[in-house]
Amino acid sequence: MRPLNIVVCIKQVPDARYWDRLALDPKTKLLNRRGIPITIGPMDKNALEEALRIREARGGKITVVSMGPPNTKEILMTAFALGADEAVLLTDRAFGGADTLATAYVLANGIKKLGGADLVLLGSESLDGSTGQVGPQVAEFLDLPSVTRVSKIEFMDDDTLQVRTNIEMGYMNLEVPVPAGAPCGCQSRP
Repeated sequence: MRPLNIVVCIKQVPDARYWDRLALDPKTKLLNRRGIPITIGPMDKNALEEALRIREARGGKITVVSMGPPNTKEILMTAFALGADEAVLLTDRAFGGADTLATAYVLANGIKKLGGADLVLLGSESLDGSTGQVGPQVAEFLDLPSVTRVSKIEFMDDDTLQVRTNIEMGYMNLEVPVPAGAPCGCQSRP
C-alpha cells in the first residue's frame, strides 16, 4: 500500500450557539460575523476524521485547505490539533461573498497549486449554507470522479476505493478510481 496525499477542505462557520446574533450587513449584503466565534463545520470535521482514519491505515499526509478571511487560521489550528499535517489558507478580500461555484473554483485551484491529491474530502454540506454543491464542483474543476453522501470509504487496492453512498431507503457500494473526490458526511460507520 502506498501512502496517500489527502486534501480535506474545511470551512469556518459561525458557532451554532451564537446564531441568534447573526445579521446581514445592510450595505454589503454579507453575513456580519463580527463577535461571533467560529468553528469547523461539523461535516467538515467528519471528513477530517475520515482522512485521519485513512492515514492511520495507509500512511501519507493530510493537508487541510480553507478559503476565508484571515481569522480562518483559528480553524486551521484546530485541524492541526486534530492531526492534520499541513494547512493552507486561501484568503483575499475579493473572495468575500463568493457563491458555491466561485468557492469551488478557488479551492480547486489551490489544490492544483499544491500538486493535486489522491483523495479530496469535504463535508457533505456546510452548516451555514447547506447546499451540498461545493464538493461536486471542486471534483469537476479537478476532473475527478465524485461521490456524494458518503458514509464509508475503504480501499480495495492502491487504485480503487469502495465507497458507500447513502440513498433513499438504503445505500449503494460503488467502486471509484483513485484519485477521487468525496464530499462526505462519513459520520455513520456501520
